[in-house]
Amino acid sequence: MKREVEFRSEGTLVRATLVLPDAARGPVPAVVMGGGWCYVKEIVMPHYAKAIVAAGAAVLMFDYRHSGASEGEPRQLIDPARQIEDFKNAVTFVSGLPEIDADRIGVWGISYAGGHVLAVGATDPRVKCVISNIPVVDGYENMRRVHGSTRFNDLQKLIMEDRVARARDGNAGGRMPMSSLKPSDELSTWPFALIHEIFHDIKEREAPLHEHWSTISSTEMLMSYNVFPFAERIYNTPVMMVVAEGDEITLWDLEIKAFNSIPSSQKELVVIPHVSHMSLYSQQTDLQIAGAAAARFVRKHLVEKSKATAARAA
Repeated sequence: MKREVEFRSEGTLVRATLVLPDAARGPVPAVVMGGGWCYVKEIVMPHYAKAIVAAGAAVLMFDYRHSGASEGEPRQLIDPARQIEDFKNAVTFVSGLPEIDADRIGVWGISYAGGHVLAVGATDPRVKCVISNIPVVDGYENMRRVHGSTRFNDLQKLIMEDRVARARDGNAGGRMPMSSLKPSDELSTWPFALIHEIFHDIKEREAPLHEHWSTISSTEMLMSYNVFPFAERIYNTPVMMVVAEGDEITLWDLEIKAFNSIPSSQKELVVIPHVSHMSLYSQQTDLQIAGAAAARFVRKHLVEKSKATAARAA
């Protein structure tokens, strides 16, 4: 059962899709799902949601403020602090629904949101499990390595020029492509032609509200993004991290380093061999592996929790 819903995040209207298990009886657990750079809720999340719903949990997929069907100006502002607040406000919203068990809420994120959910899990005690897929964990190091030294210097120069222009003109500043078909000729945040190709295809097929650009200030905020201080604070919450072996976009060695910094004894690392960052978007067989892992984790830490509680009460 699917329905469109909306809630407020710091006063701004956020639009979301709620999916409930068809056979739901009584309040069910829920997983709040958020996407990565320039995502809208129709990008890849519905495919993962199917596996989670089949495991017995509801899902809430939402568009961040400033993007997709949600309100907020300027458009395409990707502010990680605001997006993390959107996650928490989504948790608040879904926890108040009569169909949902507020004591069994999880969060799921992919790419940029894979990092966000680590921050949410570290700071929001209502969250009972975290699923982090191919996360961005250190924005500065990520940008430095994927751009290379010369282009990274060009990127920093553009960011500083935009900062000066914003201060001078009092506006939102310039735009930057998410990716480019010719990354050596055109600066973009994520300099991979394959990203452009796959997201263009997804926009055509499933996500017409996707916009393949952001404010330059968004990339500046990415450069200050680091989830290690949050990962180190997840002491008890169950955490699954899904990593694509050899991921050259969000850098799997950094992801594993972040996973190892999580002190929780209830953590699980899933390294999927022979896949890539983008194949977890575009290849159904690869996507299904990650989706099945998420469903298993949700079943163990959210769905089965209710059965165990009922058994103890009996």
